[in-house]
Amino acid sequence: MRSSIGIATLLTLATLSAAAAQQAPVAGEVAEGALKGKTVTFVSYGGVYQDGQIKALDEFVKKSGVELLSDGPTELAKVQAQVESGNVMWDVVDTGDALPYVHCGTIFQKLDFSRIDTSKIPAGQVGECSVPATNYAVVLMYKKSVFGDNPPKSWADFFDTEKFPGTRAIPGYGDPEGYMMEIALLNDGVEKDKLFPADLDRALNKYRKMRDDGTLILWTTGAQSQQMMEAGEADMAIVWSGRGKAAVANGAEYEPVWNDWIVVKDQLTIPVGSKNTDAAYALINAYLGKAAQETMTEATSYSPINVDATPKVDELTAKWLTNTPEKQATAHNFNIPYWVEHNTELTEKWGAFLAGN
Repeated sequence: MRSSIGIATLLTLATLSAAAAQQAPVAGEVAEGALKGKTVTFVSYGGVYQDGQIKALDEFVKKSGVELLSDGPTELAKVQAQVESGNVMWDVVDTGDALPYVHCGTIFQKLDFSRIDTSKIPAGQVGECSVPATNYAVVLMYKKSVFGDNPPKSWADFFDTEKFPGTRAIPGYGDPEGYMMEIALLNDGVEKDKLFPADLDRALNKYRKMRDDGTLILWTTGAQSQQMMEAGEADMAIVWSGRGKAAVANGAEYEPVWNDWIVVKDQLTIPVGSKNTDAAYALINAYLGKAAQETMTEATSYSPINVDATPKVDELTAKWLTNTPEKQATAHNFNIPYWVEHNTELTEKWGAFLAGN
């Protein structure tokens, strides 16, 4: 009798386990008619980017039966007002890199990852309250005519003004970037496992030296950084990959260095109090699928998140995509939670540096 009960119990557990496995989400998939009669509102930054995101969700909408509404642009104040009033109209919101860390659990929900397949997202890119919506890079660009057969190959070369003399252009806008501190410290002899707590004065001294030598150029907008490269004004530059690619497409004779390129992301989040949580999770899971990511990239030229995605794009765009194994092998995910926690100190010291101190 005991034996038969044991066997029955094991069979029941095996059946339950198999059923659970069958229900585990797979990126890009949704059950036929699963969201019929439901509505989900997707919010992003507009333009070609949001149009491409919506296009990427076409198959999800057709198969699930959901009504997809599109709104925007993303504004933190609007999301916060909805959450605080208890009248949340937005269900999935595309945000910048830091917001889901700053407002995790207060404005943006802590995600239930049993409902999202994150297995095809590159390592180090999933947060407690967000998954990436798209990747782009911060890269070192160098002027080919200046360095010839001996070009810079790393951030170490960017900081080595003796071996690689010439002007350096860096972001000089008011909002400080933690990755600027990290690359400076790593190339001032700090080991990766001893990077934090970060010595901001030591990091900024690397840039002060360039400024004192008269080799430092500051750019304050993406458009300015692109124009600078197209005019050939800097021998090396730290720029956003989209601006670097656009400058090259317009004839700028610059080349990117992908060694330790900085990972920058848009993020997908669900606001606290969303009225359509089931549809929100289903949308995010569908968005992360291989086919959806290929469609998004083909429509926008932004890099896909899914590591298996192989979008059909022109040769130049393909060169700048960041989801390939080769690019991911050299990626640097900077420590967003740390810089969120130490934002006050970083902002104060960066502001003093920009003021000439």
